[in-house]
Amino acid sequence: MFHPLKGKIKSFLFPSSESRFICYSPVSYRTNFDGDQTKFDLKAYMLQKINVVNKALDAAVPLRNPTKIHESMRYSLLSGGKRICPIVCIASCELVGGNESIAMPSACALEMVHATCLMHDDLPCMDNDDLRRGRPSNHKVFGEYVTVLAGCALIARAFEHIATTTVGVTPEKILRVIGEFARLIGPEGVVAGQVADLKSGGQDQSDMGLEKLEYIHLHKTAAALEASAIAGAILGGASDEEIERLSKYSRCAGLLFQVMDDILDVTKSSQELGKTAGKDLLANKLTYPKLIGIEKSREFAEKLKREAQEQLIGFDQEKAAPLIAMANYISHRQK
Repeated sequence: MFHPLKGKIKSFLFPSSESRFICYSPVSYRTNFDGDQTKFDLKAYMLQKINVVNKALDAAVPLRNPTKIHESMRYSLLSGGKRICPIVCIASCELVGGNESIAMPSACALEMVHATCLMHDDLPCMDNDDLRRGRPSNHKVFGEYVTVLAGCALIARAFEHIATTTVGVTPEKILRVIGEFARLIGPEGVVAGQVADLKSGGQDQSDMGLEKLEYIHLHKTAAALEASAIAGAILGGASDEEIERLSKYSRCAGLLFQVMDDILDVTKSSQELGKTAGKDLLANKLTYPKLIGIEKSREFAEKLKREAQEQLIGFDQEKAAPLIAMANYISHRQK
């Protein structure tokens, strides 16, 4: 199986720090993504995809017995959100010659995994947050034990959904996608990132620095986007070289998303964000603004955006437009 963690890397070194930021670097591609790319209407594209994904999610997890578990599952799964992982999955599939219907089961499964991460992340034993997407967190509505079990049920449903509803591709590709999902949520993926994240809080941060912070986010937000891009590329029939480049794109875009998340946490209100603002500061969590300041964090975000977009050189630029614009959107988002 293709392993996305291998490849050439590029280090970003800020004058104010001896630690390095690590992100994949293109081999020989260079371009300017200004000008013509502004003609692509990302807002219309995302609204159309979000609408289709939301309908598919509603159908994928219907309300049935036991009612309370399914209500909890649907509460978080259908609570809105940017649907970035599903959109990256679909866009990656379409980029390499596939279509939306082939990618949709995996796109929905990604959102099920993402919803579970948010549900569990908000629990008192984790980040202890009462607010998510502008309304009470799952455990505040349904209770902690229901939230834990509903999250486990969503994970199981994600794998079932890929295995039973994906059509138009070979069983070998479906198995490969399932393997990527297992890597995403396993002990070397999101679980590893969450453990490191929880350990990064508290008073003793003597062993915490930029390298540790990068590890956390590459194994959480970036891992989710990476699995999204790889799944879509596999289903669309991409070559290993194309899969590798989309893996690099998504890792940079995922890290970019988290850098911006850290910036917004200290520059926006809870009302603006739809979740509790300043919680990382209160929990003494490790963040980019805390380590290098707001301006250096913004500089790093710009570097990550360019690095992500450069991975798309050589693809059909009309088909790549959604992913190019997505990187711009992530770097300028306000919540």
